[in-house]
Amino acid sequence: MLSIDFIRQNLEVVKNAANQKNRKVDFDSLLKLDDRRRELLASVNKLREERNKLARLGGKEEAMKRGKEVKEELKKLEETAKKTEAELNGLLLTVPNVPYAEVPAGKDETQNVEVRKVGDLPKFDFEPLSHLELINKHDLADMERGTKISGFRGYFLKNEMAVLHFAVLFYVFGKLVKKGYTPIIAPAIVKEFTLFGNGQFPWGREEVYMVEKDDVFLAGTAEVPVTAYFADEILNEKDLPKKFVAFSPCFRREAGSYGKDTKGLYRLHEFWKVEQVVVAEADDKKAREYHEELQANTEEVLRDLELPYRVLLMCTGDMGEPQAKKYDTEVWMPSRNGYGEIASNSIMTDFQARRLKMRYRTKAGEVKHVYTLNDTAVPSPRILIAILENFQMKNGSIKVPKVLQPFTGFGMIGNHA
Repeated sequence: MLSIDFIRQNLEVVKNAANQKNRKVDFDSLLKLDDRRRELLASVNKLREERNKLARLGGKEEAMKRGKEVKEELKKLEETAKKTEAELNGLLLTVPNVPYAEVPAGKDETQNVEVRKVGDLPKFDFEPLSHLELINKHDLADMERGTKISGFRGYFLKNEMAVLHFAVLFYVFGKLVKKGYTPIIAPAIVKEFTLFGNGQFPWGREEVYMVEKDDVFLAGTAEVPVTAYFADEILNEKDLPKKFVAFSPCFRREAGSYGKDTKGLYRLHEFWKVEQVVVAEADDKKAREYHEELQANTEEVLRDLELPYRVLLMCTGDMGEPQAKKYDTEVWMPSRNGYGEIASNSIMTDFQARRLKMRYRTKAGEVKHVYTLNDTAVPSPRILIAILENFQMKNGSIKVPKVLQPFTGFGMIGNHA
């Protein structure tokens, strides 16, 4: 959330950011509500001063009579001020974050900027199979029974693929622990404030599963619970940054993807992910440094897995509302004849922290909102698509990336001959 003072001082910049992110914001109503709030607060303060003066006069009849009148007037004004504040905060929640200057302006994904490509694309001297065909060939998953049991986009992972799934998640989790990130297993059941806090609400409510009986939600990423970990707390600057590597199940309704990727394991309602989350000082220079560190971690994982990939700098129209800067990392998937998204790396500045009331005390004693960042380390089973398709051999067998073999106990899926 942006502060109302920031919006007033940078109104055209904020309006332009909302327009570039394709979000409509009622700025006129927002500013009028803030004006009204300020007027009410001034009146409340004036009445409180009068009440205090009357109290000092003691039990004089005239003072007591006016004191009762002031009490009633103050009660009504405070109620009106509280209601106005709530309406203002509701509108403030609809204002997206302002992108950094280096973020390219653009309407949609066609205007994202390719930063780099890494790795050679596989060259097959045979007709390569899709991950679905490889799954069927080796009995690695059951999509039909998955749909029967779970509904559309349901699936079972089986045999070597079930092992490979755990291997890649555990390998990446351990890798980041060794880099000094605090390991954390995050809850997938979250309260509503966490989704407002991370900026998914109010915009993306239709994408989230709700457990109505208990008034809770299923998180679509560990970013949601882990970012809210320090909600309503004041940290000390000396303890920052806090770096987490989080594992969690993830649930997404995919309401906005009707007709897209309806077959296979690319777009699912339920999956698992290792996520990186950083809670840091309110410093744009340091935020950019942490952003590059997170990106380096994700790319190192893909190089370890020997998978070709590319990095995109997302344009304003293809980044989320809370983000000030975002990279997407895409891995090569032969059956798509293109790259598929595997990770999103975002600087949120203090946008999430203001919603979650996450602050820190500087060495000088000043209290500021923290900055937050997050980046996917690896999602599964989506990463398995790339592994199966890029490492397939002419006879239909599939090599397992060397770094995963100590965790799988096997180096090949299928016939060795």
